[in-house]
Amino acid sequence: MQGRVGYVMFLSRWIQAPLYLGLIVAQVVYVWRFMVELLHLVQLGFGGTPAETTVMLIVLGLVDVVMISNLLIMVIIGGYETFVSRLRIQGHPDQPQWLSHVNANVLKVKLAMAIIGISSIHLLQIFINASRPAVTDRELIWKTLIHLTFVVSALALALIDRIMAGGRPVQGTGRSEQPANLHPERAAAA
Repeated sequence: MQGRVGYVMFLSRWIQAPLYLGLIVAQVVYVWRFMVELLHLVQLGFGGTPAETTVMLIVLGLVDVVMISNLLIMVIIGGYETFVSRLRIQGHPDQPQWLSHVNANVLKVKLAMAIIGISSIHLLQIFINASRPAVTDRELIWKTLIHLTFVVSALALALIDRIMAGGRPVQGTGRSEQPANLHPERAAAA
């Protein structure tokens, strides 16, 4: 009986598969949004003389969409590989390099870094619009504090990951040296 319960619990990981499929649909929505904004940029750029800040804000919006799309890919591929099932793409020429050493902690740090990048784009957009009356000093301060909170959180996650790995930086490489007996799957992927 306990074996069956354990097997059912193990199979329950597949309940997450529709979540990752839903994120693929979200990815399609972001591609559509990107194409609409790109068309808008082309129409503005070739149909008139928009202000440089207008073009810059649209381009930053496009970069923002790409970064969110990259975040989605990390969550879809990394999350599925970590929590649901192996993708079985070893040796494929298009296999993402980061996938060979992904685990829950690495995924969290990578996601935190992506969120910082996205937050940086939003903060830059706010600073570009700072001269407009709609942007208040209070809004600037709060968005800067929120961004700094993301940075501190990412640093804390990276520090926690390093502590949990039990590794010390190897001289000159920036990579952690990890004892093989603590994390054999990490040692094999390194």
